[in-house]
This record gives sequence, structure tokens and C-alpha cells, in this order.
Amino acid sequence: MAVVTGESLKSELDMFDIACQDDTILDKMVEQCICNRIQADEMVLEWVAYSTTKNGLKLTTDTLEYFEHEVLNKKNKSKQSFKKEETHNRTRDIHSLQDLIKAEEEEENLLDAYSTPAKGSQKRALTTPEHPHSKRSVALLTSPGLLLSQASSSPSSTPSQKYSQRGAKGEVVVSFGAVQGTRWAGRKESGAGVQLELLEGPEDSLRCSYKYMFQRLRDVRNVLTEKIEELGEGLKAHFNIEEFSPVSLPAQDSITVLGQVCCDSNGKLNAHSVLLEAGPEQGGQQIPVDLSELKDYSLFPGQVVVMEGMNTTGRKLMTSKLYEGVPLPFFTSEVKMEMSEEPLNVLVACGPYTPSDSLTFDPLLDLINVIVRDRPDVCLLLGPFLDSKHEQIEKAQVTETFEAIFSRCVESIVDGTQSVGCRLVFVPSQRDIHHHFIYPQPPFSLPSLSKDQAQRVTLVPDPCTLLIDGVTFGLTSTDILFHMGAEEISCGTGTDRFSRILKHMLTQRSYYPLYPPVEEVNMDYEKYQSFGQMPLTPDVLVIPSELRYFVKNVVGCVCVNPGRLTKGQVGGTYGRMLIQRSAASDDGTRVSPCLAAQVVKI
Repeated sequence: MAVVTGESLKSELDMFDIACQDDTILDKMVEQCICNRIQADEMVLEWVAYSTTKNGLKLTTDTLEYFEHEVLNKKNKSKQSFKKEETHNRTRDIHSLQDLIKAEEEEENLLDAYSTPAKGSQKRALTTPEHPHSKRSVALLTSPGLLLSQASSSPSSTPSQKYSQRGAKGEVVVSFGAVQGTRWAGRKESGAGVQLELLEGPEDSLRCSYKYMFQRLRDVRNVLTEKIEELGEGLKAHFNIEEFSPVSLPAQDSITVLGQVCCDSNGKLNAHSVLLEAGPEQGGQQIPVDLSELKDYSLFPGQVVVMEGMNTTGRKLMTSKLYEGVPLPFFTSEVKMEMSEEPLNVLVACGPYTPSDSLTFDPLLDLINVIVRDRPDVCLLLGPFLDSKHEQIEKAQVTETFEAIFSRCVESIVDGTQSVGCRLVFVPSQRDIHHHFIYPQPPFSLPSLSKDQAQRVTLVPDPCTLLIDGVTFGLTSTDILFHMGAEEISCGTGTDRFSRILKHMLTQRSYYPLYPPVEEVNMDYEKYQSFGQMPLTPDVLVIPSELRYFVKNVVGCVCVNPGRLTKGQVGGTYGRMLIQRSAASDDGTRVSPCLAAQVVKI
């Protein structure tokens, strides 16, 4: 098969007097030729025949999308079905269509028996839907009044019945602080005068996309080594430790060693599979750890700890004492800031913003109504906005580009909250299908926003540390709670798992301290070292998760899991907080700026 290029397609189009000067259109046609295994002349002939039946349809990227659905995909499917039928006729004597279908199902079930089952045993479609939009649905694509219409993105326009029939709307499920008689509303002039910026400043923050998918193991090792050494210095200073001993050096006396917790295999960490891996200064070797003498501990892979114990043979450390990390100090500004008499109302919500059985954005529209009603000063909106795990997206039942759906989603939020004037902060997610699948994740790009709209919108990376009126907010949309909860082991700690994991994050000074990361997190360790660490202990840590919602005070940091706006086919929750920076108390102790917080059902 000859290589199809833009030049060959252009020459074929010139033969039919079809002018095409747009390289984007030619690139799209080249992509279609490659995907459907057809030559340039065959592609142009198919297009001419298709455009003729459509009364001379003009060649654009949009019309090429419909051409692909209505012509190329059907043609490709017919070729595949013919090949399957021919193969079956050679091996089996099948004379009826019902027998053929039954034989194909048996073959698929046999293949499934040798593969890892997916969630809900769903078979992911590798091709676009066989039945594209009707002419009426295609006409709706350009209607500006249907920004969040189901018909504009999916063949099915049926809203979710379970979501619309949900109960307990507006019910408060979690409360924190002085919520009695609290008025959950923003200041009189919402959004006006709110100081909102990235803590590190724009020049030291992750502002745009970067190249990834290439890492040397030596570079990853250097990042992990620096993490061990940096946290080790903090532990040494805090616990007054004179020096660390090599992990594999036999000693008859008790020694103190520094290292990173890891597992002795590819399986899940347990009490009998713990290894301690030291940095280069302590020998850089791994040694098994015996935890039987410890009365209480909480460990996870990637945790930097100091252990004290006996290692008489140099082959196993009998641990008698465990030193955990210490958190960084809180933010203190040298510049005196004026303190407002009214608290700041902050709303926080996390996607998905659609039910799992429909691509209607009804939950998002309900959230916009809540924003208009309560008039918060700042809205922290975390992804996913267009969930890669959505059933209709996994089955390729969307006939519009992901970028277009996301743009309409953001525009509806900006336009719907214009009367409120609140500040909007958008945080991307690893599950946003149109965005870069990398951690740390660069911020969204929204070139379609007007200058007036962009003044209210702040685009931040995942993770990030925000400074809002002198109060620091740590934000991450990655479900580290769920990831660490599956890996952590503990004994006799006396605290709930959420509090332990949150304390680990704060003491390990990282938004993602787990190593190795779970398979769904594509980590770039060079950027992680620069943008994945906590520069300080935030006043408020927003950490949405699939796990149950909560608001907790952990080592002075108020940690909020607002839940997700939708949970499957039913409605979920969002969070709201009242924030006010305050001076220290009379005895000099720090006072948390989070006056009150709630988690509310949508």
C-alpha cells in the first residue's frame, strides 16, 4: 500500500476542481485514509460521491466527520464482517445466521476467559457507532442555545431518570466548625477585591503543557534519592538524631537507619514483605524489616521513615522504634494584609458533572443554580469535566470532539455565573479525556474565552497551592486517598484510615507520596520534583475522592473531601467553606482560618 500524503490528496482533489488550501483538512483526510486503509484516489472518489448526494456539500473538517460516520465506518464494518464470515465458512459448516452469531459469541466468551475483566464486564468499542446522528441532531450541533444539550454530544437524548428522581436535595451530610446559624453567602460584592494567585507565582508554576513519555531510570532514582535526603534532614533535626547508620552493616548495638519503605515483590505490601531501601549515603541497599516488636505503625510504599533497631547479621532489621515525618510550617506573610470583616465563602465541587448513564449536564446546571442562589466569592471546580470512564465515551458514542464539548461546558459555567461575579478556578483531572494524561498535569487552555470572562477565570495545574486572601489552599484532583488506602498497612494506630493517610501526605510533604504510583497515574518525576511537592502545610487541603466525603482537622490543616457531584446514576455532593484569615490567639497559638465547612447533597 502506497503512503498517502497531503500532496497526493491535493492532486487528486484538483482533478475534480475541489479547492483545498487548509492543511488541517488535508491532515484529517490523511488520517482517515490510514485508519481505513484506503488510497488517496479511492478516498477522493468516495468523497465526491458522498458530496454529490448531499447537493454539493462543501469540504470542511465538520463535513469530513459526518462523511467518516456515514460512509467510511460502514464500509469498514462491512469488510470486517465479510472477512469473519469467510473465515467461519472455512472452518465450520454453518448455514444459518443464528448459528453464525452463536459461534461468534462463543469465540468472544472464550477470549474473555483469558483476559482481565473490566469494570462491569464492559466490552470497550474500538470503532465509532454504527448509527450516527440523524439530520435533525446534526442541525442541533450549531445551535448556541443548547450549550449543555444531550443531543449535541450523544445519539441518545434521554436524561438520567435516577438523577432526576433523587431525594434529599440540599441535605447537609457533614458539618465542621461553628455552623449554627451560619449564613452561607458571599460578600456583598462577590468576587470583588478577592486576592487569588498561585503561591509559587506564575514564573515558578506549571503553566503550560510539556513533553513527556521519556524518562531515564537514573533520573527517577535521583529524584527519589533527593526526597529521602531532604526528608531525612528534617527528621534528624526534629528528633535530634546524631547520624544514620548503613542499613546492611552488621552491628551488635541498636542503630538508627534512614530509608524508603518498599515491598519485596510486585504484590501488595504486608507486614512480612516490608523492605527498607536506603539512600546512596547509607549504602543504597535494601534490607528486610521485622515489625513484630512495634506496637503501632502505619506504612505505605514510598514512605520515607527513620527506624531504630538491631541488625546483628546485616540481613534483617529488628525494628523497635519508628520515627515518622514532620509537617512543614504554615504560611506567614511578611506583607501586612487588610483583614476583611466578612468571611470568604468558597464553594468546591468535583466531577464527574454528568450521570454515568447519560451525557446530560443536569448536575452541572443544578450546581450553577446553587452558585447563583448562594453567591459564593470563589468556586473551586475540579475535574473530570468530560470523564474518560463514562460509559458512552468508552463505547465511542459521542459524535462531537471532546474539546468542543469541554469548551461548551466551561462557557456555560462562566456565562451562568456572570450575574454573581464570583471567581472561578478550574483544576484538571487525569480522567479528563481531552487533556494531557500526565502527572503533574498542566492547566487547561481556554483560548475561546473573552477578555472579560478571562478576568474571572483562573486555570491551575494538578496539583497546586493557591493563595486566596492570605489563606493557602492545597488542591489536587488525583484520588490519592483511594490509591494509598489500598496500599497502606497499619497496626494499633487508634486513628481512622482517612486521618492517617492525610497525615502521611502532610508529613511526607507531597501531594502524591506513593511510590510506585498506581497504573492509572502516569508520573513524570522531573516535573513531580518541581511541582508535585507541598511548599508548606496548607491551611485547607481539598482532596476529592471516590471514598466517603468528610471534613477533618489533621495537624492543624482542614482537609475536605467534598465527594463527587455525581455518584454513578445518582446525585452526589459538593462542599462549601467560610474562610477568614485571623491573627494568632492571645497565647500565641495559631487559629485555623476555616471558620465552618459543610458537605451538601446536590
